[in-house]
Parts: sequence; structure tokens; C-alpha cells
Amino acid sequence: KLGDDRVVLGLSGGVDSSVAAVLLHRAIGKNLYCIFVDSGLLRKNEFDSVLESYKGMGLNVKGVKAHARFLGDLAGVTDPEKKRKIIGRDFVEGFNAEAKQIENVKWLAQGTIYPDVVESASASVKGPAAMIKSHHNVGGLPEEMHLKIVEPLRLLFKDEVRRVGRQLEMPDRLIKRHPFPGPGLAVRILGDITREKVQILQDADDIYIRHMQEYICEDGERLYDKIWQAGTVLLSTVRSVGVMGDERTYERAVALRAVTSTDAMTADWAHLPYEFLGKVSNDIINKVKGVNRVTYDISSK
Repeated sequence: KLGDDRVVLGLSGGVDSSVAAVLLHRAIGKNLYCIFVDSGLLRKNEFDSVLESYKGMGLNVKGVKAHARFLGDLAGVTDPEKKRKIIGRDFVEGFNAEAKQIENVKWLAQGTIYPDVVESASASVKGPAAMIKSHHNVGGLPEEMHLKIVEPLRLLFKDEVRRVGRQLEMPDRLIKRHPFPGPGLAVRILGDITREKVQILQDADDIYIRHMQEYICEDGERLYDKIWQAGTVLLSTVRSVGVMGDERTYERAVALRAVTSTDAMTADWAHLPYEFLGKVSNDIINKVKGVNRVTYDISSK
């Protein structure tokens, strides 16, 4: 289908775009150009570590740091849908600026999978699926750049995408990664977004995910591998009274979230061990300045 045409792909660091990139790289080699935009809203140290993984797999990838632009455009914005729209626009414009520097590109590749197709249904579709993911992928870009779209994973569910990744012998640290929201940590910060809040959330989330990766269950499997998706939410509009040492504190609360699923269409909250939750809570409160309360979210999707 692609022949000798050049293809550009926006990498996110997630399973879907990574598998799509490796699959296309095997098919067309140097004709695939990958762009990885860092919005400043990724997990702690994620941009550098994932970029190294991509380069280690031989991908032709360019990393673009765009923290200042994203955080500047999001300053003072509290509405979740507006945040998504701003982030989507900034991704498109940042990606577009880089893609235009590559000559003779004919195709835009995307890591779209089947649940994305369902959840990105246009606003004209009636029912609950309409516009769940209004930010999803780079809407408007193909028309503007006169590109055709190639989506090699479009009819697969996430578990099937992971099987493809294993067949391609991709590293487990990419294949087994939990899904991560397209707009990044912006949708996990209630209220406005500041550099300080992003850092607090990155630090708390890093502790939570590392504990989950290190915790071995009775059957010998990592707790992280039993969970479909886990993440931390900064309840930045909520201030909590607590006591640390001999002093009363008035600081932020975070909510831990973990769900189980097989196909990403439905999800239920995970019954995490109390012992595990206790360790995570103590570690976050003791090590993350600005947080004095940790809660666990038991809502279903």
C-alpha cells in the first residue's frame, strides 16, 4: 500500500503508537519519520527514557520539547474539555511544524485502535459514545498537510496490539505499559494547571507506579501486570487538613485510581491489597511536598 512513499507518525510513548511505529519500520524502514512531542505533561522522566527506547529499537525519531508552549497556553484554564482542545491544537501545530520540514511525505500514520474508533464517533452519532475522545489523534492535520492516513492497528483491541508487539519482539517495558491519556497529566489535575502542580502529580504518580511494578502477588505475577490502567489524580481544588509531626498542615489531596479490563470498553475498580495501599500512601505523604492526604477511587468506568 505504501510502496516507496514517506510516512510521518506522531509517537506518544504509549503502546499503540509504539507498536504501529515498529510495525511500519519493519515494513518501510527509513521511509518512516517519527516525531515525539513532549508537552511537559508526561510521567516523571518519561520523555527521555522512552526516547532512548525508541532509538534503541532503531526508529528514526525526533524528540521535540514543548513544555513552555503547552503550560503557557493552559495557564488559568479549568474546564476539562477546554484543556483537551488546547492540548490537541498544540500537538497538531507542534507536530505540523516538524512534519513540514520532511520533504515529500505522502502519509500520516496513526496508532488508532478499535476502541478509539468507537469512542471518537462524530458528534452526529447519537448515544453515549459520541465525542468521548474529542482530542483523539491529530484531527484536521491530514487535510491541512494533504496527507493520506494509514492506521495499521485500526481493527485491533489493546490485548491484540500487545500480541503484535510481542511478535515484533518489542521490550516488555513498552508492551506492558498501562494506557495513558492523550492529553497526559492535564486531565488528572482538577482546576488550573501550573508547573508546580504537574511536578507534585509526577512525583506522587511515580511513587504509586513504582510500588505497583515492584509488588509481587502470591501467584508470582507483578501487581502492575494485573491492572489494566493505574494513575494518580491531583485534587488541586481540594485542600485537606492533616497533622504531620507536631504541626497541623493544610495541603493537597491525591486520589489513586486502578482499574481492570480486557478490551478498554468497560472497566471496574481494582481490589488492591490494603498493605500495598498503606505503603504507597505513607511514601507519598512523606516524600511529596504539598500532599498530606491519599485516597483510593472505587468508581467504575
